[in-house]
Amino acid sequence: MDKNQLFKFISKQKTAFIASVNEQGFPVIRAMMAPRKIENNEIYFSTNTSSNKVKQFLANNKACIYFYKRGKIKYQGVTITGEMEVCCDQATKDMIWRFGDRLFYKQGVTDPDYCVLKFKCKSAEYYCDFKIENIEF
Repeated sequence: MDKNQLFKFISKQKTAFIASVNEQGFPVIRAMMAPRKIENNEIYFSTNTSSNKVKQFLANNKACIYFYKRGKIKYQGVTITGEMEVCCDQATKDMIWRFGDRLFYKQGVTDPDYCVLKFKCKSAEYYCDFKIENIEF
């Protein structure tokens, strides 16, 4: 699997699992909605500025994301390691904003509790049919 095939696989998944590192040095995993944008080895998510994961990424930007697809017989999964950047600038927030986001961010795209997580991919491990493929970005 190459990088483009990997991004195509990711774009079809409805859930992402994101890992950060807490203050005690332990990994913390959360389910998130699908990425908003995938471009140039970067994957964008929306989240609340007040969330614990934002605090954790500001303290330690090392991150991991995981996507999977489980069929009746076939299982595919990909773990991607990299660095997470917390983006609060208006241009980035505008770039991934969707109309329905107002449900979560009452003040709209300028809501101070709305921010963007920009994940910069470093390497990936793709699993399918008892085989593992490593992908470098």
